[in-house]
Amino acid sequence: MSGAALVLCPLFFTWGALLLFLATCGATLCAGHSVGMHRRLIHNSFDCPLWLEYGCVYLGVLVGMAGPIGMVRIHDMRDWAQRQPACHDYFAHRAGLLRDGWHQLHCTLLLDRPPEFRLEPRLARDRVYAFLERSWMAQQLPWAALFLALGGIPWLVWGICARVAVCVTGHWLVGHYAHREGGQSWRVEGACVQGYDVRIAGFISMGESWHNNHHAFPGSAKLGLEAGQVDLGWALLRLFERLGLAWNIVLPEHLPARAALRRLASRAGGCPVIARLWARS
Repeated sequence: MSGAALVLCPLFFTWGALLLFLATCGATLCAGHSVGMHRRLIHNSFDCPLWLEYGCVYLGVLVGMAGPIGMVRIHDMRDWAQRQPACHDYFAHRAGLLRDGWHQLHCTLLLDRPPEFRLEPRLARDRVYAFLERSWMAQQLPWAALFLALGGIPWLVWGICARVAVCVTGHWLVGHYAHREGGQSWRVEGACVQGYDVRIAGFISMGESWHNNHHAFPGSAKLGLEAGQVDLGWALLRLFERLGLAWNIVLPEHLPARAALRRLASRAGGCPVIARLWARS
């Protein structure tokens, strides 16, 4: 996908293809990965109709990283590893930029003694997710055919190749820096890997780059907790709520206090809810 995008995008540029690229990136990253895959499927941070969950998760599959079960598995293993006193370099993004990119995007990690992965029964029995898990790469093909029929080669190149390449590579790049450097409001004592806020990516990551907040409150449906932290995934979720399509939305104040969570004094101001949580913890 990356090779095709680099070679073909300059040759087949049109404004319509660029608009298609932007629209499909926004839909798959926001409704798909951020809201469907991450906040709903992985963290169960809100409830919604099953059809809406399926639709959002399907868009998340189209991002091109993995199937729904694969996403839950790697996320759970990464979270578990990062909370330990010591963590493998792979999960800590401890390698340099190029090596970490090669490992994360092109390699498989095989552990001698991997932790046991137990998928929750609701997902283990779901035939839709089983189908998407088997066919997640092939899910690009119907859209490739549609884009080719409607807009020719430019739509195919920009709507599939460029979109998948940019979204997958961008997801890794944000994850790389979100575990290495950036702003911090919180520290989880005893955890080998801390989260950092990648402010420059707040908008284009749909709020996912406010990763220090996420490490502090992993079950929260809202990731942008401080003033000025744009969180488009949260904005979409609020829209769902107003339409009666989302409920039981989990926020930091709904989560139990964590003894290991420390508010950093340099960021002790800001949101009143966060100030109360800091005092409570």
